[in-house]
Amino acid sequence: MASKRDYYEVLGLQRGADAAAIKSAYRKLAMQYHPDRNPGDAEAEAKFKEVGEAYSVLSDDQKRAAYDRMGHAAFEGGQGPFGGGGQGPFGGGASAADFSDIFEQMFGDVFGAGMRGGPRGRRGPARGSDLRFDLEISLQDAFAGKSETVRVPTAVTCERCEGNGAEPGTSLETCPQCHGQGVITGGNGMFRIRQTCPQCGGQGKYVATPCTECDGVGRVRKTRTLNVEIPAGVEDGMRIRLAGEGEAGPQGGPRGDLYIFVHIAHHDLFERDGPNLYCRATVPMVTAALGGNVCVPVVDGGKVELKVPAGSQTNKRMKLKGKGMPRLRSGPRGDLIVELFVETPRNLSDRQKELLREFCELSGGNCNPDSESFVGKAKRFWDDLTSDDGRPNV
Repeated sequence: MASKRDYYEVLGLQRGADAAAIKSAYRKLAMQYHPDRNPGDAEAEAKFKEVGEAYSVLSDDQKRAAYDRMGHAAFEGGQGPFGGGGQGPFGGGASAADFSDIFEQMFGDVFGAGMRGGPRGRRGPARGSDLRFDLEISLQDAFAGKSETVRVPTAVTCERCEGNGAEPGTSLETCPQCHGQGVITGGNGMFRIRQTCPQCGGQGKYVATPCTECDGVGRVRKTRTLNVEIPAGVEDGMRIRLAGEGEAGPQGGPRGDLYIFVHIAHHDLFERDGPNLYCRATVPMVTAALGGNVCVPVVDGGKVELKVPAGSQTNKRMKLKGKGMPRLRSGPRGDLIVELFVETPRNLSDRQKELLREFCELSGGNCNPDSESFVGKAKRFWDDLTSDDGRPNV
């Protein structure tokens, strides 16, 4: 029996070649020796299978490591790294079932029918990728909710070939390497090496005459227009999932999902914290001193009169219950928190200045308790820094 050629030699590579070089070499040789290009050529068919076998080992990190250590013996039943004396390939009379879980963990699906009782079915068409779309809306839109139209660049099913990748009038053909099984099996003895067919990617069929519209992929790039319902109360950063609106899968595979990430634009008047809104209201000094009403806007476009108590100070907060944002799922609306900012008069006339000076002369500690308290604390601070003789303490 002729000995097998070194897998690196089969692909024309040096040991230590990286994954990209292995893949490139395989594609070149597989195309050169493909049965469709060499009909009836037994030698080309043998080389095609040899190239596929070499690639199935060297493209897998675990199998490649075993091959680099043991050569072809790594995959020959009873003679590989698990061989030895005694009964059976494990020695000591142990059965294959005792070690099946170990092999499963170490090599995944490398060992096939000998351990689990038959090959698994071929894979179906791959699912398309999920997509993300960032949508910015106004605070008012988040308050009321809206129907938004978005344009999403994506991959859609090719209409010419209806997604199967084959030129109309032709059909998918059975893969000559795996004979339609989607997997290739090698080795001998008790263990069988199973690998997803590299030629058809596990489909069992391949596109012999690619569609001229999609080049055999089964999908093309297109911008889709979709309507998105934005619920009232949506918060910044929330996502909305549109099932089945992502990219179409290759060769007619199911579509992925589309995720709309909502971003709420900055507002000139309101700041949001969950269901509550915050607003800063400027209050004239006289109104703050004597009390009165100020007009405050609300997010739904209306306005309310806010009663300001006499003697109100800057940073005083007042709550307007139920004037905030709606809650996304249920419950009462949030509140509007109004923060007062007392404005000092500017551009005063001479008469106004005269009246303020008169007011200042008439004012005492009762009118400005915070100011009097601050002056008293400052005086004590300075006194503590000065000695009895008037010199500063060191």
